[in-house]
Amino acid sequence: MTYSPQTQEAVSLLRRLIATPSVSRDEGAAADLIFQFLKEKDAHPQRLGNNVWALSEPFDPARPTILLNAHIDTVKPVSGWQRDPFTPVLEGDRLYGLGSNDCGGGVVSLLEVFIAPLPFLPTGGESQHTNLVFLASAEEEVSGGKGIESVRDRLPRIDFAIVGEPTGMQPAVAEKGLMVVDAVAHGQAGHAARNEGVNAIDIAVADILRLRDLQWTVSPLLGPVKTTVTIISAGTQHNVIPDSCQFTIDVRSNECYTNEQIFERLCHELQSELKARSFRLSSSSIPTEHPFVQRCIARGMKPFGSPTLSDQALMPWPSLKLGPGDSSRSHTADEYILLSEIDAAIRLYTDLLSAPFTP
Repeated sequence: MTYSPQTQEAVSLLRRLIATPSVSRDEGAAADLIFQFLKEKDAHPQRLGNNVWALSEPFDPARPTILLNAHIDTVKPVSGWQRDPFTPVLEGDRLYGLGSNDCGGGVVSLLEVFIAPLPFLPTGGESQHTNLVFLASAEEEVSGGKGIESVRDRLPRIDFAIVGEPTGMQPAVAEKGLMVVDAVAHGQAGHAARNEGVNAIDIAVADILRLRDLQWTVSPLLGPVKTTVTIISAGTQHNVIPDSCQFTIDVRSNECYTNEQIFERLCHELQSELKARSFRLSSSSIPTEHPFVQRCIARGMKPFGSPTLSDQALMPWPSLKLGPGDSSRSHTADEYILLSEIDAAIRLYTDLLSAPFTP
């Protein structure tokens, strides 16, 4: 199938990104690639660390401003790859390679829309009606402090953001937050052969079972809060009652609670000593009445809630996730994206952004 020059350019850039390893906190070469691409397009890119952004021109602070964001970092390759994860391989409509789906397809699709000026002119072409800001962010996969958080204050006022995560080009109007809680159950050491001591494992097990029984308000889009114990460690030798048991709780919050509220309840319900690593990655949502969401609905798109976290959690402005690809392919062996998905994304982004935007 023959695609538009825009799509062909996007795919060419994506192939170069796949061939440029950019595991989180080591995205420098990929940032160089994006920066140079924008520079060649006379887009006057700016950079801080491994984050690269550019403003549409002419930029008028009086106009509404939409941020187009996608991340350039990837996870480490998982075992099971049947291909070299850093060698782009095209088989039919499928382009294989690490980061192709998460989130390379979103990066190149949004970038192509950003550098194309004509669709953003109102009828008659008198003047641009909406400012665009393109941001390729780093450290998204690890929610690192040198990613989008480090550049938020350097951006102009943002009225709305599109996050190009793989959603099958359906609008994710809510996403679950994340909080990691480290727990320690305290017991008392003793000899395993005698009826003495307090086994910290028993305390931890009781708390873990309590986690399974907790009832949370159910979000129509995101379901209930999800608490999952993912790591556990205790004991030093077989004949000693352990006096401590450490376990880690992965908390996926919905928009009905802040992470602080969830933590407070866990502290009340569990016997173990708890410590949250951070409260900063809360659930986020945007009302379906928002003008851009309504614009999506009018085109037959279906809003949904996403269980996965993104840079959206660190955005103080209204936003939604909307990008090519399928979230189920992310972080998997032989990750791929379809060229047809990139082509459709560019066309749909262009259509959605061509009309005047009112925050």
